[in-house]
Amino acid sequence: MVRNVVAMSAPEELPGRVVITYCTGCNWMLRSAWLAQELLSTFGKGTGEAGEITSVSLVPDASGGVFTVHCDGELIWDRTAQEASFPEAKVLKQRVRDVLCPEKKLGHSDVKEQTP
Repeated sequence: MVRNVVAMSAPEELPGRVVITYCTGCNWMLRSAWLAQELLSTFGKGTGEAGEITSVSLVPDASGGVFTVHCDGELIWDRTAQEASFPEAKVLKQRVRDVLCPEKKLGHSDVKEQTP
């Protein structure tokens, strides 16, 4: 019997852990879940290889206006500190990639916008 080592380990022990904390009073759970799905679609193949997301946690917070994303303990997005907005999926994927596996190509998401 082959066992999945990733499934047997505690999430906090594994690299590739993403934590999205969102404000419950602002009703940002759906946005958090959508971004989690986007990240898992790109980085969550379940093979246990380096550069993959091993878990995504959604953490409700009632303190007001909170929307943060951490990857492997590193803050990669804070709505209150960065432009007072939410990340586009493309930007969040790039930041997760930069923490987990900087050499990974994201295809069309990596195309730099041309400035006139």
